Amino acid sequence: MMKMEGGVFTFGAGGYGQLGHNSTSHEINPRKVFELMGSIVTQIACGRQHTSAFVPSSGRIYSFGLGGNGQLGTGSTSNRKSPFTVKGNWFPYNGQCPSDIDSQEYFCVKRIFSGGDQSFSHYSSLQNSGPPDDFRYPDPSKQIWTVNETLIQKWLSYPSGRFPVEIANEIDGTFSSSGCLNGSFLAVSNDDHYRTGTKFSGVDMNAARLLFHKLIQPDHPQISQQVAASLEKNLIPKLTSSLPDVEALRFYLTLPECPLMSDSNNFTTIAIPFGTALVNLEKAPLKVLENWWSILEPPLFLKIVELFKEVVVHLLKLYKIGIPPSERRIFNNFLHTALKVLEILHRVNEKSGQIIQYDKFYIHEVQELIDIRNDYINWVQQQAYGMLADIPVTICTYPFVFDAQAKTTLLQTDAVLQMQMAIDQAHRQNVSSLFLPVIESVNPCLILVVRRENIVGDAMEVLRKTKNIDYKKPLKVIFVGEDAVDAGGVRKEFFLLIMRELLDPKYGMFRYYEDSRLIWFSDKTFEDSDLFHLIGVICGLAIYNFTIVDLHFPLALYKKLLKKKPSLDDLKELMPDVGRSMQQLLDYPEDDIEETFCLNFTITVENFGATEVKELVLNGADTAVNKQNRQEFVDAYVDYIFNKSVASLFDAFHAGFHKVCGGKVLLLFQPNELQAMVIGNTNYDWKELEKNTEYKGEYWAEHPTIKIFWEVFHELPLEKKKQFLLFLTGSDRIPILGMKSLKLVIQSTGGGEDYLPVSHTCFNLLDLPKYTEKETLRSKLIQAIDHNEGFSLI
Repeated sequence: MMKMEGGVFTFGAGGYGQLGHNSTSHEINPRKVFELMGSIVTQIACGRQHTSAFVPSSGRIYSFGLGGNGQLGTGSTSNRKSPFTVKGNWFPYNGQCPSDIDSQEYFCVKRIFSGGDQSFSHYSSLQNSGPPDDFRYPDPSKQIWTVNETLIQKWLSYPSGRFPVEIANEIDGTFSSSGCLNGSFLAVSNDDHYRTGTKFSGVDMNAARLLFHKLIQPDHPQISQQVAASLEKNLIPKLTSSLPDVEALRFYLTLPECPLMSDSNNFTTIAIPFGTALVNLEKAPLKVLENWWSILEPPLFLKIVELFKEVVVHLLKLYKIGIPPSERRIFNNFLHTALKVLEILHRVNEKSGQIIQYDKFYIHEVQELIDIRNDYINWVQQQAYGMLADIPVTICTYPFVFDAQAKTTLLQTDAVLQMQMAIDQAHRQNVSSLFLPVIESVNPCLILVVRRENIVGDAMEVLRKTKNIDYKKPLKVIFVGEDAVDAGGVRKEFFLLIMRELLDPKYGMFRYYEDSRLIWFSDKTFEDSDLFHLIGVICGLAIYNFTIVDLHFPLALYKKLLKKKPSLDDLKELMPDVGRSMQQLLDYPEDDIEETFCLNFTITVENFGATEVKELVLNGADTAVNKQNRQEFVDAYVDYIFNKSVASLFDAFHAGFHKVCGGKVLLLFQPNELQAMVIGNTNYDWKELEKNTEYKGEYWAEHPTIKIFWEVFHELPLEKKKQFLLFLTGSDRIPILGMKSLKLVIQSTGGGEDYLPVSHTCFNLLDLPKYTEKETLRSKLIQAIDHNEGFSLI
């Protein structure tokens, strides 16, 4: 192997000295031949176990290695372990013949060859000599084919159906060779290697996209067919996990831009085998490829992600239709490969600070194509017992493809399984208590008996005595003096009332910020950590029991629950004025920050009417904020508000929350997704609500009362519509799964028009009298939803 400077590196088998290192050792890494240092070698030829090298400055040929048949040309049959001059009247070529020598007796080497146990030298006399071949520079007439504008235009110039064999051979030769593709689409550069290295690919990705799309056209199906065949049969099967050079990786970067890769007809023949080769790359080349991906423009990176998402969806659709048992293992491997590629891309995306948004990896079709609950159970089994041959690849192994709705289904599945385990354990204990009186019988549910007027005290009394295992039981709530059976509605109102009480700023546990209408933990509270622990438990129980609760916390709360750091954006949400000031500090372009802002590393807080100065760092009062440390100041400010000042309070909340619903599934959520699951969302679609509503008794969709009901409802202002949801479902927000998951039922009643509509919150059921006048219905409905608290027998 030669560098452009003419140095020679050898590696491999060296048993006869054919590596030229004055030894018979094998070399696993390239090593420069010491004896040829200082000489510019322009030609190298290798036989079976010997090597020849040509130095044009002296006109000499050097040989080394096995010489038993005289193949070294040294005048003997001895082996040579280092370069030795081949005998002959060689003369360096300099363009003219010196007058003092006989040009017929001296020769200039044109080209050297070695093969088997022979060596050859092509030479000419000095009189007729031309310059010798120089392998360091490519011969334009012998360059490899590359995909370029000229070649594509040549291929496209032939009309469809009249395709010469020589053109087919050119296309096949180009797309059967990774070297041809690696030499294509190169960026403009003065560097011999196009600046290619571990951090830069040397590829012009826009050129790759444009040229591929110009080549693959519906009007030229023969070209597409030939390219596909060459990739499928010749190129991809020859890819190996180990590559000789980083330049050999360019192909992995550019080929996804080829439209043939995105054709579902080629998924199993091209895209998946390509993905297999990618996944099987050794650690070092894969790391280089990941580096190249990390600096791609977002649309180009997204192109690769979308390709393998489409492959996954295609395979899942085939699974849904049905795959013969004999092919199941193959398709499992296909699916595993596509998901593994996405996993690598997702890792690159996370490490690079999100080239594309995390939700670009979501495969929304997953819920339609697989049974998520069954997939989760299979995944749990695989975690316990290992991969089973007859169980498909579980999507839960690659949770980054799940959207918020799918994750919610996973969390609900996990909760149902844990509830069932807790119930089964309670039943086993109760059976044991029949035979062993020392064993106390237990309730299979977690029962909360509370009084409306002392809801916090009663709940704390029960929950303080509750064992951790009991939190996993289904929750049942009983209001003292009310005969409601808790089928869900009573529980919903319990969460609504207790959170309203606990979070009320008048108790001093939380501070209310008027600008944002949000609350945050108060560092001046006199309440002990038990209450904050209780609030965490209540929030956990709400999620665990599939009930949305009304929490006016910023997104920072959910970040902290998921072990993510709050940022300046969170400060802007909670304290808009302060957040804007911090941004102005960071954006200020001049150097006179100390004089302009007059800040040091302290924060002034209110302490029961008085102000108190807190240092953000050690000796913060003596540390001025300047251009160099302003980011550090902002970070410290954010850290104080969301972390340091409320550490003990949040820790108690965090412990209570995770005691109920912590686990691996919860950590799959993004903060905004967890927030939407806890408090619901406001993506109202009132037409969807009407569409999904069911009717009982005398009612149907076209009944006159139902028609005027929906006319009245759609005319209500937004706040009244939200009040109606609260009246009927126990919450004015909708579940994370959307309006489609909110099923309302309206049934007729025997009462007359003087009666009010009645809600059965447990079942999202509305008793609607048969009103005949629109204004009467409007008046009675508003009257009912304005008085929505309390339960009667349902």
